[in-house]
Amino acid sequence: MSEVNRSAPPPVGGWTRFVTARPRLALLAALVITALAVFAGSGVADRMGSGGWQAPDAESTYATEVLAREFPASQPNLLLLVDSGSVTVDDPAVAAEAARLTERLKDEPGISGVGSYWETASPALRSEDGREAVIAARIGGDEKTAGETLDRMAPAFAGERGPVTVSLGGPVAVQHEMQTIIQEDLLRAELIALPVTLVLLVMVFGSAVAAMLPLGVGIVAILGTNAVLRGLTEITDVSVFAMNLTTALGLGLAIDYALFIVRRFREELAGGADPRAAVGTTLRTAGRTVLFSALTVAVSLSAMLVFPQYFLRSFAYAGIAVVLLAAAAALILLPAALVLLGHRINALDLRRLFRRRKESPEGAGEEASPGRGWARLAALVMRRAPVFAVVTTVGLLLLGLPFLGVKFGTADDRQLPAGAESRVVQEHIRDGFPGSPSGGLEVLAEGQGSPAEYARLKDRIEQLPGVLRVDGPVTGDSVAYYSVLPEGEAVGEETQQLVQDLRAVPAASLDTSVTGAAAVLVDSKDAIADRLPWAVGIIVVVTLLLVFLLTGSVLIPLQAVVLNALSLTAMFGAVVWVFQDGNLSGLLAFTSTGDIETTLPVLMFCVAFGLSMDYGVFLISRIKEEYDRTGDHEHSVTFGLRHTGGLITAAAVILAVVMVAIGTSRVTNTKMLGLGIALAVLMDAMVVRGLLVPAVMKLMGRSTWWAPAPLRALHRRFGLSEGDTEPADVVTPEAPGGRGGPGEAEPAADTASDAGATLAEPARR
Repeated sequence: MSEVNRSAPPPVGGWTRFVTARPRLALLAALVITALAVFAGSGVADRMGSGGWQAPDAESTYATEVLAREFPASQPNLLLLVDSGSVTVDDPAVAAEAARLTERLKDEPGISGVGSYWETASPALRSEDGREAVIAARIGGDEKTAGETLDRMAPAFAGERGPVTVSLGGPVAVQHEMQTIIQEDLLRAELIALPVTLVLLVMVFGSAVAAMLPLGVGIVAILGTNAVLRGLTEITDVSVFAMNLTTALGLGLAIDYALFIVRRFREELAGGADPRAAVGTTLRTAGRTVLFSALTVAVSLSAMLVFPQYFLRSFAYAGIAVVLLAAAAALILLPAALVLLGHRINALDLRRLFRRRKESPEGAGEEASPGRGWARLAALVMRRAPVFAVVTTVGLLLLGLPFLGVKFGTADDRQLPAGAESRVVQEHIRDGFPGSPSGGLEVLAEGQGSPAEYARLKDRIEQLPGVLRVDGPVTGDSVAYYSVLPEGEAVGEETQQLVQDLRAVPAASLDTSVTGAAAVLVDSKDAIADRLPWAVGIIVVVTLLLVFLLTGSVLIPLQAVVLNALSLTAMFGAVVWVFQDGNLSGLLAFTSTGDIETTLPVLMFCVAFGLSMDYGVFLISRIKEEYDRTGDHEHSVTFGLRHTGGLITAAAVILAVVMVAIGTSRVTNTKMLGLGIALAVLMDAMVVRGLLVPAVMKLMGRSTWWAPAPLRALHRRFGLSEGDTEPADVVTPEAPGGRGGPGEAEPAADTASDAGATLAEPARR
């Protein structure tokens, strides 16, 4: 194996030679590319959509498209709520103004299928108290076109109009307002996250110079991803929600990677290496880990590409782009900057006046034995490994119990803050009208049907349990539709069952299909259930392969997958307990709908699993490097936690800050995404990596590194690990206390502080 390690160049070798030979050229090229990315990515949010929860090949999607084309009035997506004040909507003055508004709306370009209570006298379009009524219409085109139409016509209709007050609602208004709020919230989140992140980085690194580097890497990754997304909007639909993930992962992963690389670079400088040699060693060690980490995160996010909903696919587009760009910036731009900075990486140490120091032999102050608190923790956990393993596992499972009661639903206007105009309109209609003007369920019937066939079909529909009323059929050229008002809630369990019953109704020579909110939910759940095994399979198989290539072990990849999944239990339990059940809704300022949007758990699983692997790779790679050097299993676990515990914790805290900033959004799904992933990241870094991993590795002993002979040969040929050290062929017995040979751990002694700030100074072996 030594021959392979010494002759095979690391995958970053070409980059190492480039950045150490021409660092100024590398930075200049990056500056030019970043400037082009700013130009290319400008206005990307305006080209994104706020939908994407529907499966494009689903029955409900097909029926919706046919109805929108053949019967625009059956699929209104714009509602004008007309409030008549102290008189009823049947007052002559109110009726005259409503008629005028209706005619003006019919003349608006892009508007079709206009109808109103005053034209149809439909009781579903009049509130029960008689003070409000609805004008319904359909805005044609895609989400971007519909939003532009709404912006153009809204000032002429909304507000005080003679004897009435008009407010705009409906799906188009809800989606458009949601998109606007998300853009505003994202800007606010960035203004919160950036300065707080900078302060934390200064605390971690000590040096203001070193603290600026991760932010620079993150900004490059975010701007580059915006340009990628802007290009994708030209060829496919992209959800505006993906912008939140771009910001969070761009900052979070860039900081993770930069922390790891800068930390190793400072260690090499402290060991006497010159800057160019230090960069080379850093990229051969920490650089490989960053590369593996980026691949594992990208694989987890790429699994969302198997789902048909463009909401999920958009997060894959954004996530893969930002991960690869963050890794590229960390492996190319950051090393170039480190070569130019050299020992000035430690300049502007802002903590100098606030910490106790002891003089090093060279006269420069250094903190004594950084990371010894983590070494003490590892020793404690391994002394009581069965207790820590059982208690931690049971605790995580208990935190995840609420998820067993999860109920899946669909996003609606209640995602918006309470004062949003479109939400207010929908609430008035939901609470004060006998039926929803935007429809309950629609049954599309295609074919050359006779009047008798249409009548028989209507009779069969009316006989189904859960049907309150059936209107229709409204007929056209070889096509007709029925409007079905369910007795239950719009997307409740009873209505979802009614969808299944409607689809099973025999229709003779007619081809029927069902749409409506409940039908969309049923189809979305089916699409996710159908593709979920593929997504999980992709994540698990590729993760097992990558971790095997990194470690050469069969058991460590299995351990990584199981422990990563276990680390997500608290997140899923909290999502149900808080957002579905409504606990803390007052504190967090959201309205619980009693369910969770169907795609959110899938998204959160893929993102959080990838981030967990990110931290897992950091820890395992350092343990593996030391084990290859010494062959001492317990010492290697202690060494790995000592040298990465503070790093992982600091990175997790910084990423959690970014996610919490995203979680301040006024849109509930974004709030859930940000706060849920922040919790998952902290639980993984502090509980799983700090307690469960060392406990499990102690229990597994040296069998942790076992692999059958054929796989060992495969790893010798294709595997990579952090460092160039040849694995120890002969493992010496461990001495008492878990020490062994040249990698001997320092005794665990008390220290004044062992927070993430200890990362600021290099640790000497």
